[in-house]
Amino acid sequence: MARKAVLIRMDPALHKALERWAAEEFRSLNGQVEYLLREAVLRRGTKLPPPGGPQEEHDQPTGGPP
Repeated sequence: MARKAVLIRMDPALHKALERWAAEEFRSLNGQVEYLLREAVLRRGTKLPPPGGPQEEHDQPTGGPP
């Protein structure tokens, strides 16, 4: 599954707070925002595939051992 790029504008204070929080949890800012959005969607009762989702067909190994 391809990842989608999203442009988001936010208050500088919120950005700084999210950066600190992400650093505390050893995530990138992008990863932290995605984590928080995923948690919010799950709390609403929407089912989502696990992060990363299934690999695309061309990423899966083909054939057996050499």
